[in-house]
Formats: sequence, C-alpha cells, structure tokens
Amino acid sequence: MDAVKQNRKLHTYWRCSNVMAIERMGYTDHGPTHVKIVSNLALKLLRILVAKQVTPSIVKDYGMKNEDAEVVVVLGSIFHDLGMVVIRNHHEMYSGLLALEFLDSCLASAYGEEERAIVTSEVLHAIVSHERPYVPNNNPLTIEAGIVGIADALDMEAGRARIPFSAGKIDIHAVSALSIEKVEITENELETGKPITIKITMSNSAGVFQIDELLKPRIETSGLQKYFHVVAEITGERERRIIEKLEI
Repeated sequence: MDAVKQNRKLHTYWRCSNVMAIERMGYTDHGPTHVKIVSNLALKLLRILVAKQVTPSIVKDYGMKNEDAEVVVVLGSIFHDLGMVVIRNHHEMYSGLLALEFLDSCLASAYGEEERAIVTSEVLHAIVSHERPYVPNNNPLTIEAGIVGIADALDMEAGRARIPFSAGKIDIHAVSALSIEKVEITENELETGKPITIKITMSNSAGVFQIDELLKPRIETSGLQKYFHVVAEITGERERRIIEKLEI
C-alpha cells in the first residue's frame, strides 16, 4: 500500500481515468475515490467468506495464504479501471496491460519471483474479468475475481453520479444512481442461510436499474451466487422526485 500511495504515475492515471469518464463521457467516478471504495468492499467481502470457511482460489490452487488472497482482491480493485485512460470499450483489457508495470514494482519487496508471478496472474484475471461478460467465457474463474466484480458494482451510492448529473447528463444511469441512498454489507443471514446480505436503500424505484442491470449480472456470473442475498427497499412513505421533466 505504501508503494501504491507513493506512485505519482499511478495517481496521474487515476486522474486521467476521471477526465475520460466524467468530463468527456459524462460517466460516474472511475478514479481514486472509486477504487478506494471498491478495494474496501472487496476486502470486507473476502474476509466474511474466509470466516465462513470459503477457501480463496490462490490458497486452493497454489497453496498460498489468505493474506495473499487479500493482496489479489485489493490490487485487482485498485487497477481494474486503469484502462479508462485509453477508452471505455474493452477498458478491462487495457487495464490489465497498464497494471503490469505497477504490479511488478508493488510486489517486488514482498514476494519472490515465483510467488510474484502467481499473484500477478491472479490479479490480472480479476481485472480482465471484472466487467459484465459481454463475450462468452469471460466469467470470473476464481473466488477473488468474483469478489472484485461484485465489489465494483456495489459502488452505486448517489454521490458517485452527482458530478455528471449536475453537468446535465440525465439518463437512466444517472437517475438510477441518484436513487441509491445507502449500500450495507452484513453477515450471517439466518433466514436464507447465505453468509452475506447486501441491503440497498433507495429513495426512488429507479434504483432498481442499478441492481438489475449492474449488480445482478455480476453476482450471477461470479460463481458466488450461493453466498449472497440482496435486499432493496424504498425509504419513506413517498418516492423522492429526482427530475421534473425530460425533453428530447
């Protein structure tokens, strides 16, 4: 983490990601705030699953430790959107290419050559498979990669959409994102038997779009469906009006 914090080039790439995403495309945040949120969410999800005796893939397949799985999900989260500096379409592929340079420098002080190669391969898989799989056979194949994809989709609270919305971007993506008030992750869902409950609080039913189009596909293709229970509720007696009128 010290290596990440001190890397000026990486921080500049994150700034470039947001120039491309927010200023040029009217998208939501894809920069440093987003990756910090995703990293923390991914780490929390992984730790809950490990506590429930779920074995991370890097442990099962390579005999490494749970701590190494934490490295994979955190670095996968940190680097997953770097490709936005190039273009949105297939940005996950560019993210993997750009991440290679940083992975080598970040891991050099903690791992030997063989372990560094293993961790790098697992991080790259998490990066490239994090996006909704529009093409066949692009689903996450590891516990860690599935977690990164879900954590990415969970960064859906209203604050992420405020900048493009204020700039005049009014579409279902912006309106639905502004409908999400809070996302909470809790463990021990006794009624369903699933270890993780994701509770989403909405001010408007437009938020269903975020859940159905962004979160649901990530969970369904993650290989981790049996561990997640999602509950979405609208707060208050009446739905909050987000826009007055839309003209085309």
